[in-house]
Amino acid sequence: MDAAAQNEGQEPLVGGPIAASAALEGSAEISEARDMARDFLTSVQAEHGLPVSARAMGMVQLVVSELVTNARKYAPGPCLLRLEISEGSVQITVWDSDTTLPSVRAADAERVGQHGLEIVMAVSQSFCVHREPVGKRITASVVLADDPGVDVVGRQAR
Repeated sequence: MDAAAQNEGQEPLVGGPIAASAALEGSAEISEARDMARDFLTSVQAEHGLPVSARAMGMVQLVVSELVTNARKYAPGPCLLRLEISEGSVQITVWDSDTTLPSVRAADAERVGQHGLEIVMAVSQSFCVHREPVGKRITASVVLADDPGVDVVGRQAR
């Protein structure tokens, strides 16, 4: 994913949603997906004046990393990442070509790894999975300004 492809998917607030999207193909692009999420939220703060808490910034990057990692690990071909601001939250959507729906595994203190879905569900305001004609679409939502007692970066909406 290059910067031009990342910015190409961004849509302005006027006349449409604040959103960005990118197609991801290699495992190295997992870190680029996290960078895209951070850059997107920084833009949301600077250009649109929406507050984003430090916690939300970290949680969005975590959710992006977990969802893209799973898509790259289990689905053949590319995946698509879309970030969109909606009603004070960021919707993180990942499409991939695998038709197998993810499931949360039973708690097991001895299990090493494979806790990504549990983590995503724990830090997200909402989480849903939809089967698509080709593959599936997973969407998680993270509140932008969820630390009421902590300063947030960005201008408050007027």
